[in-house]
Parts: sequence; structure tokens; C-alpha cells
Amino acid sequence: MTPLPANPWLPSTDGILEVLRDAAFERMQVVYDSSNLVFFAELSHPEVGRGLGIYKPASGERPLGDFPYGTLHRREAAAFELAALLGWHLVPPTVVREGPQGEGSVQLFISHDPEEHYFVLREDPALEEQLVRLAVFDLLANNADRKGGHVLCDADRRLWAIDNGLTFHPLEKLRTVIWDFAGAPIPATLLEDLRRGLECVRAEAPEAASLLTQLPRRERLALVSRFEQLLAEPVLPEMYPWRCTPWPLV
Repeated sequence: MTPLPANPWLPSTDGILEVLRDAAFERMQVVYDSSNLVFFAELSHPEVGRGLGIYKPASGERPLGDFPYGTLHRREAAAFELAALLGWHLVPPTVVREGPQGEGSVQLFISHDPEEHYFVLREDPALEEQLVRLAVFDLLANNADRKGGHVLCDADRRLWAIDNGLTFHPLEKLRTVIWDFAGAPIPATLLEDLRRGLECVRAEAPEAASLLTQLPRRERLALVSRFEQLLAEPVLPEMYPWRCTPWPLV
């Protein structure tokens, strides 16, 4: 396999969201193993130079029977905003902006080893805390497509969750490969973050504005309900008999 390039831009890059919004597209390459149109993009910015991103135009989304057409790019951004609101920072910086194929999401590319997917990473005990947090996040975001290849590990052994377009549906849609922690209690530190996040969403606080602008009212109400359910029953659920895993698994 050809090694993936390193990205000179990092999540800690000053003003990374503004950089992603303002950067010019230099070159784009189609990611052929994606179900929707996705581009690996080389970007340039006058202040921080060249970097790498993932561009998903709304015009390239495949129509689905359960998610409204043309909304997946905004769900990608909403997933980032939710993680940021909670202080978990497990979704790479993501913005909605215009690009060569029209409006879409642009996400910071995370340099990683593609052979290290979830089914490899779960064998490392040092990553368990991060994986539990990701499992809780996917419950809250109602992620319908958490494949093993959607969990990346960077050089600092920090985990990142990508491909978050099938999220925030108002009906229960959880499909994930992360069932190893079923029945485990949600750690107290995460519950405190959930309480704070719920208060911000309920009050439509400024901290939640960027998240709420990406979601229609029905999905906002469903998000509040999932917050409340997690706090009332702070245990990671067991697998259920109907479809609860995505396909393919990786």
C-alpha cells in the first residue's frame, strides 16, 4: 500500500477552522472507495502554507431513503461541533464552505496508518478510555455508520472519528462496530461533560450555536432526548437483535 502523506496542518494549527474555510483548493483527487463523492484535497493558505483536507460536496452525495438528500456534509460539521462542545475533540476540525464542486464539508486530513483500524486498535489497552468515549459519542450523535476504518490513530496515539455523515437522525439508527464495551458504565468524567453539553443545547447557549445551526428543530429535540437518556441510564447498551452493525465492517 502506498503510504499516506503527512499533513503539515495539525488540529492545533492556529485558527484551523478559519484556515479550512479560507484556503484555496490547489489539487483534488477522488477517493474511489467511498460510497459518495469524496476528494482528497491539497489546500493552500497565505498565512500557514499548504495542507491537506477531505472535501465532500453536497452535489456528490448518493440519495438515501432515510437521510434527507444534500444534508450529509452538514452532519459532518455538526459531529465536529458536538465533539467540540463536549470538550472531547475526537472529530477532526470540519467546516461547511464552498468548493470547486459547490457547497460541502472540508475536514482536516489526519495523518495515519490505514492498517490500524478499529479491530486492530481495540487490542491496545492504552486506547480503551478513548474508545469508550467514542462509543458514548456515537450513541449521542446516533451514528448509523461507525465502521472500523472510520477510527484513525495519529502518531501521538490519539484517536479520531471520521465519516460522520450518517448522524443526528431523529429516529434510532445506531449502527457501529464498537460493541466491546457493552454493559460498561459511562465514566463519571464523561457524564459531567454530557450534563454541561445538555445545558448548553437546552439553553441554546453561544457555545452550542455552531452545532445547532447545522440541525433542524426535530433533530435538535432528538439530540436533547438522547442526552437525557444517556444521563438517566449511564450504561453502554448491549447489542440488540435488529441491525446494529454497518456493512462492510471496515
